[in-house]
Amino acid sequence: MLKDRKKPMCIVICVLALIFLLFAVWCLMSSGKIRTYEGEKSLSEKFVMEINGSPNGFFINSKNTDNPVLLFVSSGPGTDDYVFTDKYKDMDLEETFTVVYWDYRDMGIAYDRSFDTDKITLENILKDTEDVTDYLRERFSKDKIFLMGFSGGTHIALRAAKAHPEKYHALINMAQCVTDGTDNDDLMYRFMFDEFTKRDDFSSLKKLEESVERTEDGKAKCRDWYNFVALVHKAGGGTIKDRSEFEGIVLPILFCRCYTVKEKLQYVPAMKMYRKTPLAAELNGFDYRESVTSLDLPVYFISGEYDFNCPWPLVEEYCEKIEAPDKGFYLIKDAAHSPLWENPAETCDILKQIRGKILHE
Repeated sequence: MLKDRKKPMCIVICVLALIFLLFAVWCLMSSGKIRTYEGEKSLSEKFVMEINGSPNGFFINSKNTDNPVLLFVSSGPGTDDYVFTDKYKDMDLEETFTVVYWDYRDMGIAYDRSFDTDKITLENILKDTEDVTDYLRERFSKDKIFLMGFSGGTHIALRAAKAHPEKYHALINMAQCVTDGTDNDDLMYRFMFDEFTKRDDFSSLKKLEESVERTEDGKAKCRDWYNFVALVHKAGGGTIKDRSEFEGIVLPILFCRCYTVKEKLQYVPAMKMYRKTPLAAELNGFDYRESVTSLDLPVYFISGEYDFNCPWPLVEEYCEKIEAPDKGFYLIKDAAHSPLWENPAETCDILKQIRGKILHE
């Protein structure tokens, strides 16, 4: 009888020991350190700095600080993207630029739960963008820098470039947000419908129909964004091609080395917090085809051929319509929403070409 009682107890102890061991390994993996390079002009920094009374986070990677500076505006808005640079190590943008990944006020590594989120407004973030730009221009002795927004960060980068074109060599936006209107939803719907039809995935087709309603002209309009985005990932057009949100976002966060345990645990709360800020409300109802029709600097757009999170046909259309001294649209093969990491060779080569064109190299 005593032996019978000991057996379950041994199993419980072994399970608890395994959980503790896995947690210890996870903590050891969460060093918070970023990639480093050899060479006296190389630079690898991670820090939080106060700007306009708010915490801002920075990851800086460069193999040669004589290279031009590229300010990378994180996605979301409110989502730190350095995790992808940590996971997809073939991406070597720091070979061509001094890359500054910016976590704007109270997001990512700069998250502070006591910060007054009413101060997260478009006006304040654009002022932060200008001050971050000036800080980088002064620190690296550059008259101008390159500006690159990704996904939700394209809202900020586009407007900053419009406001202060004299401070930037060019705007390079990846996965540009063009509109949140029915044109966007309908393109997403048609992509998913075609993909699920090819697969005879009737369950997903049913969920897709349940997540939309129809406008008077027959277009699909999203009424359940959470399920809509989940279905986009299932169809192969989400953050990473053919990866679910869990595979493409959650796992890279959990197993990256660039965040500490604390930073990993605050990643999601910071991201969710941004959805309830004044900024989130201010960005509703946008259509840049109507509101930003010209720029006084070169502008280039990069999209993945499977990106229907920010549908690439809309980005191509926007590029054709916008007036600028120079412009270009680049469609990256074998990539969805994140071509810089999904197909780094082709994307980095295009960025190198843009650098050469702008700087006459």
